[in-house]
Amino acid sequence: MTTKQRLDLIDRYIREHKYADLHTLSSRCNTSLSTIRRSLDTLEARGVLRRHHGGATLIETDERAREYDFIARDERQASEKHSIARCVADLIKPGMTVILDGGTSVYAVAKLLATKRLQVITNSLPIAALFADLGSLETIVTGGSIDNRLGVLVGPLCEQSLGEIHADLAILGGAGVTEAGVWNHNALIVAAQRRMMAAAERTLFALDSSKFGRKALALATPFSPRMTLVSDCEPPLAVANALRVAKGSFLVAEPCTPKTA
Repeated sequence: MTTKQRLDLIDRYIREHKYADLHTLSSRCNTSLSTIRRSLDTLEARGVLRRHHGGATLIETDERAREYDFIARDERQASEKHSIARCVADLIKPGMTVILDGGTSVYAVAKLLATKRLQVITNSLPIAALFADLGSLETIVTGGSIDNRLGVLVGPLCEQSLGEIHADLAILGGAGVTEAGVWNHNALIVAAQRRMMAAAERTLFALDSSKFGRKALALATPFSPRMTLVSDCEPPLAVANALRVAKGSFLVAEPCTPKTA
């Protein structure tokens, strides 16, 4: 296969599926991961896709589509997400079984877990790709249908597999939080999150403060005693009161301190 043929094949695949991981592209092109990385660099320079750890995502020009694009969302409130991720990662102890969903704040947590010996269950393709070559973690990927734009597995097979497991913790994201609870944009993702919460002893929601006061399509869950919200600042009074009444808990992550020379 020539360089042009390989670039054309990757271009077509990305445009069709919106997301692709390195191992899938390597298999389809019958070439090495390093060659695929160079090809993705070329296509990124052309403005076709955006590189990230473990793969690439099609660059969407429609602003509404960007609301659902994994990489576009990953770049928002990056500093706040990193602070929240450090706080959540500190709560995860070696030997735990942990469920990770496909939220970008959860992806930030995943990047801090590489040195811990854990059993991870996820429906996130970016997280699965991140952990693919790490011997310290056992990674279990749910079944299901791929939502190409978000890079997650959803649907009946996903929900069925989540209904047959048990975990110590579920680490989840969301699109908004009000006194009613945590909201999300996608009904299929909400259905998967509900199974994740049911499977876990405790659930941590990693939500930056831009989510306060926002509703989305579906209420993923009301507050409960087995729930902890982790954010970068104190919640609005209405949210704090509702969480307290439900006997849930709240953690404020310490801000990241810039390194000095």
